[in-house]
Amino acid sequence: MDGIDRGVTPADRQQLDRVSLSFLADRLDVRRGGVAANIALGLGRLGLRPVLVGAAGVDFPEYDAWLSEHGVDTSSVRVSETLHTARFVCTTDVEQNQIATFYAGAMAEAGRIDLRAVHRHAQPLDLVIVGADDPEAMLRHTATAHALGIPLAADPSQQLARLDTEQTRRLVDGAHLLFTNEYEAALLLDRTGWSHDEVLAKVGTWVITRGADGVSIAATGTEQRDIPAVPTNDVVDPTGVGDAFRAGFLAGIAWQLPYQRAAQLGCALATVVIESVGTQEYKLLPSDLLARINKAYGQQPAEDIASRLATAP
Repeated sequence: MDGIDRGVTPADRQQLDRVSLSFLADRLDVRRGGVAANIALGLGRLGLRPVLVGAAGVDFPEYDAWLSEHGVDTSSVRVSETLHTARFVCTTDVEQNQIATFYAGAMAEAGRIDLRAVHRHAQPLDLVIVGADDPEAMLRHTATAHALGIPLAADPSQQLARLDTEQTRRLVDGAHLLFTNEYEAALLLDRTGWSHDEVLAKVGTWVITRGADGVSIAATGTEQRDIPAVPTNDVVDPTGVGDAFRAGFLAGIAWQLPYQRAAQLGCALATVVIESVGTQEYKLLPSDLLARINKAYGQQPAEDIASRLATAP
C-alpha cells in the first residue's frame, strides 16, 4: 500500500450488488431480551405478577424458567413446535459500526393467540399493553381488549415503520395509555395524519420518553407535565432502558400512584438499567431505588413510593 486512499473504483462499484462478507469476532455475548419480556420481568421484580402474552420458539424452556423465577406468569405464551424464538443478532466493530439481523421466527405465530382465552385463564387483567409484535397480533389483541372492556396501553414502538395509516389509527384510538419516544411520536403523527391534539383526543394519556431529558405526560384538558430523568454519570448500555421505564411506570399505575410518581419510579428504574450491561442483568434493590428517587425528586416522592417498594422481592 502506498498510503493513498483510492476511494471506490468503477470495478468496486460493479461488485456492490453482489456483496459477500465474513468477519472474525473476538467475543460473543448472548443476552436475554424482547420488549414484552423486559417489561414483564421488571414488573415481576417490583413484586407484581405480570402475564406475558406472546409467541416463543422451541428454545424457550430455559428462558421460561428464568422469567418464572422472577415472578412472570408465562402460562399464556404460545410455544411454536418448529420455529425458534425471535432474536436480534448484531455485529459491532471497535468504532461502534453495526451490521444487524432480526429473525422474526415464532413471532409469526403470535396472531394465533386468543386474548379472550388469556383473560379467562388469568383474570382479572387490569391492563393490556400491546407492544411491538406481529402486526396482525397487535391489531387482534387491541380489538379484543376493547371488546372485553379492558384498559389498553398502546406501545407500537419499532413496528410503526411497518404500519399503514389505518392500522396505526386502530392501535391508538381508544387507548387508555399511549407510549412513544420522541422519534416515534413524530412518526406516529405522520402515520396517523392526526395532529398532536387530535391524538390526545383519541387516548387517555400520552407518555413520551425523551432520553436524558426525562419524560413528558400529556392529556386533553390538562397541562403537560415534564418529569426530569434520574441523572447518572455511569452510562454503560442504553438497551432496554425504555422497557425499564415502562415497567416502573406501569407498576406505579398498578399501585394507584399518581402519574407523576409512576413516572418518577420509571425514570429511577431506567437509570438502574442504563448502568448495567444487558436488558435484564441489573440488580434491583429497593433501598437503592428509593435513594435515587429521593436525590432526584425529593423526600416526599420517595416516601410515597417506599411503602409499595417494600413488597418487592
